Amino acid sequence: MIRIMTTTLAALTLTASTAFAGECTAPELPTIPDGASANMEAMVAGKKAVSEFQAGNTNYLNCLNVEIEAAKAAFASEKDETKKVAAQSNYQALLDTYNKAVTAEESLAAEFNTAIRAYKAANQ
Repeated sequence: MIRIMTTTLAALTLTASTAFAGECTAPELPTIPDGASANMEAMVAGKKAVSEFQAGNTNYLNCLNVEIEAAKAAFASEKDETKKVAAQSNYQALLDTYNKAVTAEESLAAEFNTAIRAYKAANQ
């Protein structure tokens, strides 16, 4: 139950974050198998899904980096105070989105590691 809630929360966080990310598209979080009851095939499929997510997230983070640099430049060059505040807000939103994507990946990896430990414990 906790695993499902963690994955759901991370997915909602990533989905909400993409509103600020323009052309960048966050990968969908995979479902992690329950290590205590999964068979080897399910665990291998889970590992593959995690690896695919990580590759997609790397692309997403690279895309965000481009947008972050553009937003930083826009903020630095803006002379109009009202527009400067908006540019700073956009820059900060992109940084927050980036950080949430990193956190989601870290949480997913930790969740999968927990599943692996549960699988090993159940199959000794």
